[in-house]
Amino acid sequence: MRSTTYTLVLLASAYAAEAFYSPPISSNWPPSLATVNPRTGSKGSQLLMNKKNAAGKKRTKTKSQGFASSFSRPSNGFPYAGSITPGKQSPQRSVVDDKIILPDYAKDGTPKKGRNSPLLPWIIEVKTPEEIEKMRAAGKLAREVLDLAGRAVAVGVTTDEIDTIVHEATVKAGAYPSPLNYHGFPKSCCTSVNEVICHGIPDDRQLEEGDIINLDITVYLDGYHGDCSEMFVAGTPDEKAKALIQATYDCWIQACKYVQPGRDYKDLGAIMEDHIAPLGFSTVRNFCGHGIGSVFHTTPNILHYRNNEPNGQMAAGHTFTIEPMICEKTARVLSWPDNWTATTADGKRSAQFEHTLLVTTDGVEAFTAKTENSMLQFWEKESKVHKGFWLGTSSSATKRADEINSKLGVL
Repeated sequence: MRSTTYTLVLLASAYAAEAFYSPPISSNWPPSLATVNPRTGSKGSQLLMNKKNAAGKKRTKTKSQGFASSFSRPSNGFPYAGSITPGKQSPQRSVVDDKIILPDYAKDGTPKKGRNSPLLPWIIEVKTPEEIEKMRAAGKLAREVLDLAGRAVAVGVTTDEIDTIVHEATVKAGAYPSPLNYHGFPKSCCTSVNEVICHGIPDDRQLEEGDIINLDITVYLDGYHGDCSEMFVAGTPDEKAKALIQATYDCWIQACKYVQPGRDYKDLGAIMEDHIAPLGFSTVRNFCGHGIGSVFHTTPNILHYRNNEPNGQMAAGHTFTIEPMICEKTARVLSWPDNWTATTADGKRSAQFEHTLLVTTDGVEAFTAKTENSMLQFWEKESKVHKGFWLGTSSSATKRADEINSKLGVL
């Protein structure tokens, strides 16, 4: 989850902080959303790991039993960029099963673990074998929940109904839906439709013919997070939507395939931007991929555009996400008054994919990889980068992928 995904990047390095500086579109609504560049002190944007927030303005924290804001068709004068506007949200859920391990923010919305995370962006935690197994289990469950939610995408279905599926499936599996009450986020997953780049809040809007939607799922299982997202289409996509999704998928897989010990994290951004830019698309700079483990968001910081930032070097045992957000036209961001939803400034569509990845001694493994029970999508069938399911480049991952793809008939 970018994706966001939802927490303040803990960066003592001013250089790392400035790497993410990219002013969002200013609508002067509300005026308090003006922010400050942490290096220069000028007005602009202040980095959050997968979210920008007002400088000096605390995000509203809610208790699990609290209720989400209710919206009808907006009449507050906010200049929404496209056709997507806030709908009515159902009451916020909570997790009351005593057998489920809760993250430290579940009750009050404030993450505590990770406050003393590495102060330099190139200092990255190496997971132990025991931690890797727990993350592998969390990633597997996140994939199962994502597949279940994806099958529910159809014309007439509301994003709140999808959120219900996600919440109930996660809890039934003995896990906690990581987004729920994270810095006050009111739902159990993110549903980003059409021009929504990320952090879309599920509500009562029904999906319409041709809508494209990103479902961002994160679960917290046995003390560790598994984070992934994928695109889905309600009905039949138009050709422009297909081109956008295909380009997003292909640049993402190209970046994922690059991962191996000894390579620089900064190089991932150029791989993605160099793929999509000649096709006329743009890559969002306001949000980034991130390290993940027992803490939702930490180092390394994964920028999805060409950069030269000192974000460290890949090593076996690192776990992190790659989650590019690619736009039809401008990648400038318009932030809604809910302080979560981010859309393109021009109302054009955006697409995203995400895996939780493990750097191995011989390449990379996707903890959130598809299984033999997952849906084979058009972008996997038609990709010129990798046909079929991509599970990683490690020997075990490629062997498993070959087995599954052979059964699917895509080799």
